Amino acid sequence: MGLFGRRRNTDLESGAATDEVTEVDDLPTAASQAAVPDRDLGSDAADGYEPTTPFSRLRGPFDRSEVEGLGDYLDLGAIWLPRLEGVQLQLEVDQQTQTIYGAQIVQGRSTVQLQAFAAPRTTGLWAELRGEIAEGVTSQGGTAEVVEGTLGKELRVVAPGGQALRFFGVDGPRWFLRAVLNGRAATDDAAAASLVDIVRRVVVVRGSEAMPPREALALRLPEQPTVEPPDSPSDASEQRARPRNDDLRPFERGPEITEVH
Repeated sequence: MGLFGRRRNTDLESGAATDEVTEVDDLPTAASQAAVPDRDLGSDAADGYEPTTPFSRLRGPFDRSEVEGLGDYLDLGAIWLPRLEGVQLQLEVDQQTQTIYGAQIVQGRSTVQLQAFAAPRTTGLWAELRGEIAEGVTSQGGTAEVVEGTLGKELRVVAPGGQALRFFGVDGPRWFLRAVLNGRAATDDAAAASLVDIVRRVVVVRGSEAMPPREALALRLPEQPTVEPPDSPSDASEQRARPRNDDLRPFERGPEITEVH
C-alpha cells in the first residue's frame, strides 16, 4: 500500500472543521515522484539519510521496546496513542483490503493524521519521502519548504488551491511514522503545539515479521471495555468506585471509519 490513499471528505467535528481542512490524501502518490534534495527547497543541508541529525527520539515518538507496557495508552495495533480528553479519533480504512491504514485526531479546527510504515533496517525513509512529496506538490503548482522543526526536518507545503499542510517524519527502528498537520495547526504554532505533543507521545509497534519498506503497518479498532450489569455489585460503594464506560473511552468518537476510495 502506498503512502497516500483517497478518502471521502466527512465532517470532522459536527462540521466545524470542514472549511479549514484539506484532503491530505489527494496529494500525489509518493512512490510516483522523483526525490528533490533539501537544498533545492530552501535548506542548506544536502538530502540523504542523516544518522547524526540533531533530532533525538529521547522525548518520543517511541518504539515499543522503549516503553514498559501499554499503561495509559490506547492500543490501535501498530500505533499506541496517549489517552486524551477533548479530542476526537477517526480511523481511515482501505475499502479494497478492509484494512485500517491511518488514524486522525481532531482538535477544534485542527487535525493530525498519523500513519506508520515499515522501513529498511539500516536507513530511514524521511529524507527520501519529503523530497518526493515536495516534488509532487510543486509540480502541480504548490510550494514546499523544508525547515528545522521540533521533530527534526519538517516539510511545509501550500497545496494547489492554497491550503497549508505540515508534514513531519520520524525514522525509528525499522519503522517510519508520518504525521500531517491540517487546518489551523498548519499555520498557527499555538494551535499546533498540543498536536505535536501527541505525536511525540506515540508508540510504534513494528513487530518482527519481514515487510517491504513503505508498507503500511496494520491498525485496528480499539477494544471496547466490558461493562458489568448495573446491579451486579451488591455494595453501593463498590459500584461508585468502578470506572464508568465513558471514563475508559479516551476519545469522543465521530464516524467509526472514514471511507477510502
